[in-house]
Parts: sequence; C-alpha cells; structure tokens
Amino acid sequence: MNIIIMKKTTFSLIGVFFFLSCCPALAEIYRYVDENGIWHFTNIRSDSRYKLYLPSSSQNSDTIITEFGYIIDQAAEKFDIEDSLIKAVIKAESDFNYKAVSKTGAQGLMQLMPGTADAMDVKNPFSPEENIFGGTKYLSLLLERYDNNKTKAIAAYNAGPANVDTHNGIPPFPETEAFVKRVFTYYNEYVSQGE
Repeated sequence: MNIIIMKKTTFSLIGVFFFLSCCPALAEIYRYVDENGIWHFTNIRSDSRYKLYLPSSSQNSDTIITEFGYIIDQAAEKFDIEDSLIKAVIKAESDFNYKAVSKTGAQGLMQLMPGTADAMDVKNPFSPEENIFGGTKYLSLLLERYDNNKTKAIAAYNAGPANVDTHNGIPPFPETEAFVKRVFTYYNEYVSQGE
C-alpha cells in the first residue's frame, strides 16, 4: 500500500501535486483528513474513510461512472435526486473529466462556477467528491425552486435562475437549449440502462 501522510498546508498540497505529476502511471488517488487535520493519501482504498480524490486519467467515461458511482449514489440519496439525472448533468457538463475548465471559468465534473462552488461550500472543485456533492446540492435547490420541474432546473443550472424566471422556461439561448437537450438525452439513456 502506498500512503502519503501530510499536514494540511499549501506546501503539502504542492508536494502532493508534484508527486502526482512526476508519477503519471499512478492509478486512482484516495484521501481522507483525520481528526488532527492530517491528510492521508493512498492509491489503494483500504477502508471507507478514503474517498476518491483523483481518478486515473486513462479511464473511459463508463469506467469513471463506475469509479464515481459510490459518490453519485451518496449525493443522490442525500439530496433526494435520481442518480441518472446527476450522471446526465456530469456527462453533459464535463464528459466525466474532473479536470475540466470551461472558457467562462466553470470547474470540475459538474462545472461549478467559483461563486456557486463557494455558495455550496466546495473548497476544491477538482475533487470529484466535493464537486459532485456541491453540484448535486445546487441542482436540488433548483429542483425545489421549480417544484421538481426538471426542464426548468436543468435550464437554470446552465443559464441561471434569473434567465429561466424571465422567460418562464428555457431561455432562448442556443447554448442552453442544446444543453437541456443533451442532458435529457443522457438522462433517458441512463434510465433505460437502469443506471
């Protein structure tokens, strides 16, 4: 078992990223923070305290869905959202690339803008666990706002609630219209596959 134990500091984070960047053959990296604020990293998930921190960069999206499955399941249960809808948003937003950054600055799997990440208490938007929980929390708030109307919630996830409210539905923005269509295409696929 390969374990790195570090104090939770900027210096140690730099060390971790140096370690990861100089060792491209590594598989997934898992971590947890103990009661003393010490981060523990490993490439072998030896117990349930370890959560996926960085997935292997060589995985395809089906493998990554499986790897992120337990996080998605936990988020779905916590926020009472279908796991198929969470997967569909992730697929449409980032194609399961946890390192994705958009031209507007959205980050991670669920493409959280910095302000949204802050509001959802996401400290590291490139952490799959934090990003999925933060994005799912935000999606749950949108579903609540629109009385569980998935179309409006997904449109608001992309264009913002103010635009959805102004247009009482999907705003006439090509990007948002395409995004909503893409999410529901993936959503229907995941539902039909029983995922």
